[in-house]
Amino acid sequence: MPAPEGFVNNKFRTWEDVQRAAVSVLDSLSRYTSPGGARIVLGHTGTHFDEVAAQLEGFSRPLWALASLIAGSKGHDVSRLSPTPSELSTRWLKGLASGTDPKNAEYWGTTRGKDQRMVEMSAIGFTLAIAGEKLWDPLSEKEKSNLANWLGEINDKEMPDTNWLWFRVFANLGLRSVGSDRFSKEQMTKDLDHLDTFQLENLGDEPAASIDGTLSIPGLDAATAGITAPRSRGWSRDGPEGVRQLDYYSSSFAIQFAQLVYSRLAKDFDPIRCKKYKVRAREFAREFVAYFDETGRAIPFGRSMIYRAASASFWPAMAFANVEPPAPLTWGHIKGLYLRNLRSWAALGDQIWSDLGALTIGYAYPNMYMSENYNSPGSPYWFCKIFVGVGVRPDHPMWTAQESGHPGCGSKSLTPSTIALDHPGHILTHSGGHTFLLSSGQACHYPLKHTCEKYGKFAYSSAFGFSVPTGAYTLEQHALDSTLGLSDDNGDRWRVRRLAPDARIERGHCRDLVDTSLTRSTALVPSCPPNSRAEGRGLKSADGGWAIYDRGRDHRAISGEARFEQGLEARAISSAGAVGIVALEASSERFARVVDADSNSNIIFARSVIPTLLGEITGNDMWYVTGVFGQPATGGFHKPGHGPGPRAGWEEEWKLRPVIPEATNLSDIVKDVLRM
Repeated sequence: MPAPEGFVNNKFRTWEDVQRAAVSVLDSLSRYTSPGGARIVLGHTGTHFDEVAAQLEGFSRPLWALASLIAGSKGHDVSRLSPTPSELSTRWLKGLASGTDPKNAEYWGTTRGKDQRMVEMSAIGFTLAIAGEKLWDPLSEKEKSNLANWLGEINDKEMPDTNWLWFRVFANLGLRSVGSDRFSKEQMTKDLDHLDTFQLENLGDEPAASIDGTLSIPGLDAATAGITAPRSRGWSRDGPEGVRQLDYYSSSFAIQFAQLVYSRLAKDFDPIRCKKYKVRAREFAREFVAYFDETGRAIPFGRSMIYRAASASFWPAMAFANVEPPAPLTWGHIKGLYLRNLRSWAALGDQIWSDLGALTIGYAYPNMYMSENYNSPGSPYWFCKIFVGVGVRPDHPMWTAQESGHPGCGSKSLTPSTIALDHPGHILTHSGGHTFLLSSGQACHYPLKHTCEKYGKFAYSSAFGFSVPTGAYTLEQHALDSTLGLSDDNGDRWRVRRLAPDARIERGHCRDLVDTSLTRSTALVPSCPPNSRAEGRGLKSADGGWAIYDRGRDHRAISGEARFEQGLEARAISSAGAVGIVALEASSERFARVVDADSNSNIIFARSVIPTLLGEITGNDMWYVTGVFGQPATGGFHKPGHGPGPRAGWEEEWKLRPVIPEATNLSDIVKDVLRM
């Protein structure tokens, strides 16, 4: 079976289109399902948790889609779907009975502290809460007791102090919805109260209507480019206090998504908290929109990007919770953000699917280099959170609205092209056909694989993604895009920044620290990241720009004028667009080179090159000022070699050079930027 036809050959315009896609994704799992229905075995790569839990992932995560299909299709003729949601539910119903029966060969096992089974309970709890008539009511009394007892095990177990607490909340929501005595109101309230401590202080004011009726949003209006005042509203951290980790788990993967779903499921018995969550979502939506480009792609940043479309699930969750979009956003904008993201993944065709129709570990193509040690073959099905949009009826305002373009793009943009957000430490810009962010200060709270690359780069792009090392030897294996690497062994091994504890936004600039023996100060400016200072022993430096696909439309490696490296500048032109880098400091001794990154190092392009500036640091002080250029091909994601190349006029834009602020020397510039 090839990639799910109902997904890859889908225009994604209507409620019915998304239903068809969800059914196709779910139906493709039938060949992987165990005889008892409780295990979905999608591969044999390992994780830090046991194999049974990995196979449970394959079973439970698709329930985000199935439960939504069942809930949204109540009272509607869905006989056009093959199989129908009811027909699909028989397979998962059988699995719920088998997986929770201690005497069954497919029993999922008892739950221990910090167990992966806890994560998978959230989708099951969600399912009982909104689709119980298909996935609870038909069970026998003994089967119901087994399922409730298995879910209830979560209530007396130790859990990580992270978004995981939401998994116990959802398990309890499911238990409450079916009237089980295993429901713990006390534990659920305790968890919710603690999760509220993750909420960060709002920065910036609520919008106010001016005399002419328009909205005035300090620090978030187009006239001031969104960077005139501190700004961050509705944000929650994910992880221990004191660690700045605000990745997609703070939004679509977990916290914001969970708050929205809870606000629908608990509105009758916890109305005050639900109202609070809806207010947070409205505040957050105005800023979260900046993480998407006009073609629907999200900026990949942080861990778990193998969940792909789940990064956009916040938008359909707003409809699921019936949260009115905050001005200037409308339901047409929400619909567009949702459907364009789905279309962007469909544009990749079979590239993200296995030969037998299963989602793969990876991003724009299968890629184990980027994976984490908790990624099993079933993990990518967190993707199914994107289908929560069919959990509402087709007469919902999101579905009846006319789709609108991205509010921050085009000649009549409603939101700023650049916005600075203090809590995540991000400066986001829509420019040149993509959306990118400049970043300083974030870090994962535990030793994550490729943590420097997922949180510590200078910049991340919806079009160019980011790269991760494929090995620990040579520049090609390190794949240093959008970062400054330093080597003290003649270029064999390279160090990049991991922590930036003193980072802050000075309305367009950041400061960071690389390690205790080698310090670097960096000012990131939306037009040209970065300006850098390095102090330390004799070192080699490598300052990388955006990575890009390294083939032309003939699928052959780029050469000649398409691969230009001369003096202080280098650029690469391919079917995926144009990227370049130039040294702007006076009397620079650096030289430019187009680096052939190892294959599969970039999460979007399986074959890539990186324009890079190379230098040597022989004294105590060295100042770099780097201009980075990027203009992707139009149309969003493309299969390799199928992009139209850079848009017309890219040469003239490449020739433009950022203006360096007047100062007696670069030290004065950065001293002013980083004044304490």
